[in-house]
Amino acid sequence: MIFATAGHVDHGKTSLIQAITGVNTAHLPEEKKRGMTIDLGYAYWPQPDGSSIGFIDVPGHEKFLANMLAGIGGINHALLVVACDDGVMAQTLEHLSILRLAGCENVSVILTKADRVDHLRIEQVTEQVTSELSQQGWPDAKLFITSIEDGRGIDVLRLYLQQLHQQSGSHPNIQRRFRLAIDRVFLVKGAGVVVTGTALAGKIQVGESLWVTGADKQVRVRGIHRQNQISEFAVAGDRVALNLAGDIDKENITRGDWLLAEQPAFIATRVIVELECDTLIKHWQPVHLYHGASHITGRVSLLVEQGETPVLAELILDTPLWLVENDRLIIRDISARQTLGGARVIRLVSPRRGKRLPEFLDWLSRLCREQDELAHFKLQLPQGELNLRDYSWARQLTHDALDNLLAQMDVARVGNYVLSTFKAQIAKDRIVQALEQFNEIHSDQIGVGKARLKRMALPSMSEALTFKFINDLIDENVIKQTRGWLHMPQHGLVFDAQQQLIWQQIHPLFSRNEAWWVRDLALESGHEEDTIRRVLKKAAQMGLITAIVRDRYYSHEQINYFASLIHRYCLENEVIFAADFRNELGIGRKLAIQILEFFDKSGFTRRKGDGHHLRDKGIFVE
Repeated sequence: MIFATAGHVDHGKTSLIQAITGVNTAHLPEEKKRGMTIDLGYAYWPQPDGSSIGFIDVPGHEKFLANMLAGIGGINHALLVVACDDGVMAQTLEHLSILRLAGCENVSVILTKADRVDHLRIEQVTEQVTSELSQQGWPDAKLFITSIEDGRGIDVLRLYLQQLHQQSGSHPNIQRRFRLAIDRVFLVKGAGVVVTGTALAGKIQVGESLWVTGADKQVRVRGIHRQNQISEFAVAGDRVALNLAGDIDKENITRGDWLLAEQPAFIATRVIVELECDTLIKHWQPVHLYHGASHITGRVSLLVEQGETPVLAELILDTPLWLVENDRLIIRDISARQTLGGARVIRLVSPRRGKRLPEFLDWLSRLCREQDELAHFKLQLPQGELNLRDYSWARQLTHDALDNLLAQMDVARVGNYVLSTFKAQIAKDRIVQALEQFNEIHSDQIGVGKARLKRMALPSMSEALTFKFINDLIDENVIKQTRGWLHMPQHGLVFDAQQQLIWQQIHPLFSRNEAWWVRDLALESGHEEDTIRRVLKKAAQMGLITAIVRDRYYSHEQINYFASLIHRYCLENEVIFAADFRNELGIGRKLAIQILEFFDKSGFTRRKGDGHHLRDKGIFVE
């Protein structure tokens, strides 16, 4: 179990930890010289069962509040230290507010320097502290009166801490992905890069891989120390030192970087949060923001009036952060002298429009209240399609946890996208409606391609889901596909009586393996040129003939022959030129160029210089 101290400067936090553990957490020369904690200090107290209790000693001076905030991340139990002679001071109150805003559930109070005051003073400070704790949400906090000079209360405190350690269960975030905010990085001779921090979630074992955000690369865990003891694993709530192996240098990592179980889906720049305000926060107010071991600036954009519940806001971050949902940030004024409040992340992405619409704010309010993971997942589905990669990153769900959620839901899924069955049916209905309208307006066309139908019916939906719904409709015989064209079953291109007679007359002419111009067929058949043009256009839409250029047609069989010839020639020679094609067919150069350019436009070949290359060298199938 890990405890963090809190309290005003010179109230004896470091001395108290030394009295409990025998370890002096002051490690910087300046700290020892000034007798004041400047940066985070660490101590470990070995237990008879082989485990260890850890302590994080934080600075009490206002100038080093950023270091204090870096030390309390992920800590579930804090030791508030108050000197009996001074009583509750400015930093006592601010540290207590920060613990509350950071979501620290448990606080125990240790009154120090009891040897310096009389019994009446101890009673006054006790009343003062308990009153403040009750107001801030810890009415049942344990309180101990101690003195390191005469040893008063130290043994009782030690026993209490041991009991808490023995009773501590598994961390609530142990089933989520591993996350660790790095607060120290150093080199160990013979081992390499070592980073330390408190594991906020998940579990890690020696040999597994992690993603380092600062270096933006993957590393392997070579060794683990948890609570200052060699271990094969570490879990959420542990104080951890990890020896990293890989293409990594100490200079690539800094305090504030993260070690993550997987490469993150995205980094947050604008997030929606629920505010807990200790003082008035104005709309668009510039502020300091503290998260994990990171300290940045940004602005607060209020989405509702501050008197409403919950207080919803958008944080605009000057520097992106590796946030996930339910993370907490501490907000201080731009001069970094006053703590204004805290923020809990509700959504990692803020919409560009509509963020202040009543229905959207109502939905956000329900998200704020919902703690059950399945219920939270259900709230996402009415919004439309859900990107599972982004959602599982935001919630830090493992693959097994995500699959378990999906197994309890009736959804349509393709790859990383899901949609509720209700929304899926609406999407299918839109596809059918769009296709019916197209067939009605363009009665002279056999149908429409998949990509165009998607743009008409579901322009904002992912291609994967849209194509799945189209294929489902085809399988269900709701729509039909003819030579790649989609249409309603009742729709089809047919010749009218006069066109049928003309086609029967001119169709045999295409057996000559010649390219026919519209005007030549008109002369040959004795019909008007416009009449022949309409018949040939419809025949092309029906897949009977193909136009290589406007008004010049080949039979479908002849086009297939040309394709097989080009395919064979390119397999043997890598490329075919117009002269080669002309010689193979015994046709004119201009016609050879027209045919080859037709295959370029259709995507069968691609032109490079004067040559034409196959796009796909697989086996040609007619």
